[in-house]
This record gives sequence, structure tokens and C-alpha cells, in this order.
Amino acid sequence: MKRILLGVLLAGTAMSAQAADLAPRPYTKAPVMAPVYDWTGFYLGVNAGLGLGRDRTVNDFGDGTGNSTYLQPLGAIGGGQIGYNWQTNSFLGPLVLGVEADIQGADMTDNRTNINGVQYNQKLDWFGTARGRIGLVNGPTLTYLTGGYAYGNVSTRGVADGVPFAFSGNRSGWTWGSGVEAALGGNWTGKIEYLYVDLGNRTDVFDGGAQALHSELRENIFRAGLNYRIGGNSTYAPVATANWNGFYLGGNVGSGTGRDRTTVTNLATGESAAFNLAPDGFIGGVQAGYNWQAGNIVYGLETDFQGSTMEDNKTCIGCEPGASLNFNAKLQWLGTVRGRLGYAVGPSLFYATGGFAYGNVKTAINEVNFSDTRTGWTVGGGIETPFTLFGLFGPNWTSTTEYLYVDLGKSTNGFTLANTTGEPGALQTGVQEHIFRTGLNYHFNTPVVARY
Repeated sequence: MKRILLGVLLAGTAMSAQAADLAPRPYTKAPVMAPVYDWTGFYLGVNAGLGLGRDRTVNDFGDGTGNSTYLQPLGAIGGGQIGYNWQTNSFLGPLVLGVEADIQGADMTDNRTNINGVQYNQKLDWFGTARGRIGLVNGPTLTYLTGGYAYGNVSTRGVADGVPFAFSGNRSGWTWGSGVEAALGGNWTGKIEYLYVDLGNRTDVFDGGAQALHSELRENIFRAGLNYRIGGNSTYAPVATANWNGFYLGGNVGSGTGRDRTTVTNLATGESAAFNLAPDGFIGGVQAGYNWQAGNIVYGLETDFQGSTMEDNKTCIGCEPGASLNFNAKLQWLGTVRGRLGYAVGPSLFYATGGFAYGNVKTAINEVNFSDTRTGWTVGGGIETPFTLFGLFGPNWTSTTEYLYVDLGKSTNGFTLANTTGEPGALQTGVQEHIFRTGLNYHFNTPVVARY
């Protein structure tokens, strides 16, 4: 539910920001403007991106004990989409209603988890969706919400006490998400999009009926796409490129999901368990940056600082009162210092970004707590477009929709748990976070007008 509310907040903020169809727009010059961009019609396209699962898995050993962890298939996804848009006017401004279907190949896998003699391997081989879309238009930019039906093939296999097991089958469920799509010229548009895919729950029995595996299949999809509009406004040409030069300051809000590869080792016996901690939650903060522009090429520097509610408090090994290892992993805050390199098309900026990252990671095992500030790197990309809100914001405002991958490296800590065996142990964690966020920027280069 929290992701649904966040999606409405993110897309609603960006969509309401583009609700006013004001004229003249400072990003354009009336004599060279094409007619208002019309999104009506069929389109087809391709996409590529990254998928990350957060599939809570409870292994019931049948004797009152078990394990609770997250299997997290990660890998590249790619495929094609086809759809139809209807554009109409509303009291909010130009409104687009549409339908879209896509089919995706996936190379998402997690084969590392190995706990208490059970090794797991989970894969998402392919998936597809059939969704509705609703969005608001601001010039050649469409900001939208999307949701509908999802389906896919999930396979889980492994080895329990030397005996292999395997479950596979098609699953169905639902999906929702949001995105931004912008005209590139002619019939071509480009987009960045997030989808949350819920393929339901399932229970499988193995080891001769002695064990059961309960799985919650939840996937996060981050992708960029290219669409060609069939019979669209092929005469459309982007208006003069906006001026991105100068300093800017803003705020952002979004969500994050971690895939923290974790190993716990009993130093007395040499036994170890490998699994994922998967903190998940909201992020929000501020950013500041400076752009330089040469024609359509924009390059710059940006720094940001984020508060975070990302947490995993459901992972346990043994899961038996008084004798289990219970984990609580948090990412409490993070920040980045990045370069940006982009290409400006009319009022829109498509960019890649990367650089230095740092953050505070807190991990607890029962009553033992570890907290440290880690450093690493980040890489990502996004789209930045003009921002208006019923005429309340002027030409200096833009909105940005962005994906970041953050790697904060590995650390190892020693511990002893008095309420279990009392033997010495070691905890190693690697922290990798996936961030999807939207933000508002105010540009101090007054005004941010088109370049002629």
C-alpha cells in the first residue's frame, strides 16, 4: 500500500505540475513552434532496463522452525510494447488516456542464498503486462500513471540436504507504476518508467513433504524506452533548445529497495549462511547543482542528501523464539556527489549521471547492533522537463524523474550472541540500493528561456 500511495504522490505531483496549458511558454518561441503535440494514435516501441525482485520466502522445516529471507532475482530486462493513446481536454489541461501491452525477456536470477543445508535458486525468465495509462500533457511532455494485469514465469529450485527440488510455472497478478515520456522529433518519443509487479503468493512442498516453501513474488522494474507513433504528428519538430546553464537548487522524494548480500559465519565451527537483507522504504531530500551547455550537450555537477526509512525487519535464521538469529537492516541516510551528461531536446533534458556515494548503514542481530558510515559509487539516469502548477510556478522551475544504483561496498563485523550458542561469529554485508525518485529544481539563471 505504501508504494501505491507513493506512486500516486510522485506522479500526481509531476502531473499536477504540468496541468496548466499556459501561453506563451518561456521555453519556446512562438514563430517556430509546431502545433500543440498530439499524443492520439497507435505506437509501438522497444525498451531495456533492470529488474530486481524482493520475494519474501519462508522455509517451514515442519518442526516449528524455519527461515525467513528474501530471494532477490536481479538482471537485465528488455522487450517491446504496443499501445494506443486518446488525447482530450480537461479542467486540468490536455489529458491522455491510453492502453498498453508489453512482453519482456528477463535474465533475473538469485542463486546465492544457502541457509541451514538448503540452497535456493530463483529466476524470472519472462513477464508481460496489459495496462491502462492516464497522464497530463505539458507541451511535448507526458507525465503518467499506469496500472493493470501482469503475468510471468517464475522458477524456484534448489537442494535440501542433498536432495534437489524444483518448482516452475506461470504466475499472474497486477502491476502499477509511473513514468515520463517526451517527444524527440518526428514520430519518435523517449520515456523512463518504473513498474511494481506483484505475481501473487505460492506454497510448494518438498523434501518428501517434510518442508514447505512460502513465496511472495514482488518485482521492481526500472526501464527506458523508445516509441514510434504510427500515423502520428510526423511534422513535429522540437522547439528551440532550452537554456540549462547555471546553478539550481531543489528537493526530491521517492522510494528505495536494497539487495544487501549478507554472510553470517560461526567462527568456531566454520559453518556459514548466505542470504539477502532487503531494506525497503521511502527516501527524500535536497539537491543542488550547476550546468554548463554547449549546443544540445549539457554537462554538470550535482550533490544531494537524503533521509531514508528503508528497513528489513523480517529476516531470521532458525525463526525459533530464544534460539534464532533475527536481523534488522536499515539505510538511515545517504548522499551523492555526481557528474551529469545530457542531451537537450526542446524543453526536455535526457541525461546520465554517476559519481561518489556515501551513507549510514545500521544492522542488528538480536541485541547486537552495528552502525557505520560507508562510501562507494553510484550511476543512473533520468529526464528533466519544465514544471508548472496552475500558473503558480514560473519558467525557472523544472521536474526530474530519476533512477540511481548506489553501491556502498562491503564491511565485516565480529559478534557473540549470549542468547544462542555463545560462540563467536562474523557478519559480512554488501550494500547495494536501487533508488527511483522525482524532484523539483529551481534554476537561478533567470529566466530559463529557450536558446535561439
